[in-house]
Amino acid sequence: MEPSKDEKPVNHPSTDHQNIRVIPKYSGARLFFGAFFGSCLGILVTGVVITLIIIFSLIGSVKDAVKMGEEKTFALKDNAVLKLNLDGIIRDRGTRNPLGDLDLGPFMPKGNIGLNDIIDNLKKAKSDPKIKGIYLEVSNPSAGFASLEEVRNALLDFKSSGKFIYAYAETYSQKGYYVATTADKIYLNPQGGMEIKGLSSQLMFYKNMLEKLNVEVQIFRHGKFKSAIEPFMLDKMSDANRAQVEIYLGSIWNQMVKGIGEQRGISAGEINAMADNMSVRSAEDALSFKLVDQLQYEDEVLSGIRKSIGIEEKDKINFVSLDNYLNSGNTLNHSSNKIAVIYALGEIESGDGDDNSIGSERLAKAIREARLDDDIKAIVLRVNSPGGSALASDVIWRETVLAKKAKPFVVSMGDVAASGGYYISCAADRIFAQPNTITGSIGVFGLIPNAQKALSEKLGITIDTVNTNKHSDVGTILRGATKEEHAYIQQGIEKIYDVFITKVGEGRNMHKGDVDSIGQGRVWSGADALKINLVDELGGLNDAVSYAAKKANLKDYKIKDYPKRKEPLLEILGASQEDMETRAIKSKLGEQYIYLQQLKHVLNSKGVQARLPYEMIIE
Repeated sequence: MEPSKDEKPVNHPSTDHQNIRVIPKYSGARLFFGAFFGSCLGILVTGVVITLIIIFSLIGSVKDAVKMGEEKTFALKDNAVLKLNLDGIIRDRGTRNPLGDLDLGPFMPKGNIGLNDIIDNLKKAKSDPKIKGIYLEVSNPSAGFASLEEVRNALLDFKSSGKFIYAYAETYSQKGYYVATTADKIYLNPQGGMEIKGLSSQLMFYKNMLEKLNVEVQIFRHGKFKSAIEPFMLDKMSDANRAQVEIYLGSIWNQMVKGIGEQRGISAGEINAMADNMSVRSAEDALSFKLVDQLQYEDEVLSGIRKSIGIEEKDKINFVSLDNYLNSGNTLNHSSNKIAVIYALGEIESGDGDDNSIGSERLAKAIREARLDDDIKAIVLRVNSPGGSALASDVIWRETVLAKKAKPFVVSMGDVAASGGYYISCAADRIFAQPNTITGSIGVFGLIPNAQKALSEKLGITIDTVNTNKHSDVGTILRGATKEEHAYIQQGIEKIYDVFITKVGEGRNMHKGDVDSIGQGRVWSGADALKINLVDELGGLNDAVSYAAKKANLKDYKIKDYPKRKEPLLEILGASQEDMETRAIKSKLGEQYIYLQQLKHVLNSKGVQARLPYEMIIE
């Protein structure tokens, strides 16, 4: 509906007299020296940047070599305590900065904590005789609710070994506290605080702003719950959207309340009363309501850990970080049988994508490689995506169907697997989701901004067009669609929606009409999706892998991750100016970048979209 991104305007030399420049007397020398010194400065800056990159590359190579040596020689000492700091960005698949803790801001930020690393190493620590317990630091983790559910379940599994978990923080956010309730003892700084307030979801609406700019957004959709377009046509949530948000937000909150109550011995009614009355206003309140066990400073907590592992007050605690523990012990598995875990993370788009987005070509290639590899006995697709391009989703879907015919194919849903994210999941043999996964959103839409009035009335720009045929310029942002063109585009939307629900019906063994009744763009929590047959089982990535192994009759196997990671340094060298600008803006705006991202994604979307407005803030 928009010109191809490969089509570039051709600029011809202008003979317009308005482009002739009159150069003032004596300015030639000034221009020459300005250009000369400007070029010198540019060469100098470029040289410095290239030199730094080469130095950093060498440093990275040395560090990698050292790290390889450490992996062979690192020996975990006895009486160790795993220090688990979860106050960072937790992604399904962790990334590592080759320069270690050196943070180059928008050029190369620090690595992210990998959910896969957390889960695997908690499982290893559970049976490791050298690990005596866990010191948990989880004040305000940056992760979705389903990811935190997996971490929480892994901690509870570790705790079943009889080893201790002690949690300490100066303040606890609701997310942080939810994870901390897995601990035997929860400690809070005497002057600290915590939140018990319930969950809130906020959406930003752009309708009035666009009207002030005289920009009309032409909307095409199927699904009365398809709320991704509402910010551009309304100034508040529709009744249908508000109803679905209340349901899935309530489901997520109920899961949190249940988990907190089970571990702390507090009823759901008491927790909701605390939230409604804002009862927890100080550390003393948290203690009196039995949300924490003791108010202590960190040195007092560390003294308690010393007593638990039987060392003197003067002795140093043998803490081991997650990064170091990753490299401890002999974890090599020589089995020739493999299970592929393919990570589908981020927006779905055509092309190659990257480690933070799903490119249809790259992901389809990964699924195909796993299908054709005889050593790969089963495939698990880990989906954490709000969707995106309907066409790109269908390209990936085709590979999932072929994979399912060749070997067991299982899906594990993360924080969100909705719209296009559900499209690429629906053909699986079995779908796993967490109770607080956001899924469904089976619907499609398209948007075409009409900037004709904005250009003419705000900027005085008029448009004149020459077409070879009546509708040659259909889909342009420089004029509105006619009634006939609107019907033509809407017909395409209806066709894609029909294909969507047909494929969901085939994959889930459901009648197409039944899919439509729970579709219409409606969003569901994982717990509710289980009731309506959109998912098969509640569980995490390890549960999905275990099921895949069982279905493939495997007792001994190792995991192989796909797609192959992109090298961070090569990513820097290949980054465009736009990439650098995006990283810089994101680093400056922080959490507020989410609003700019939402506007950019929808306005720049190409073709029909199957996506969820996942940027809604839930806190």
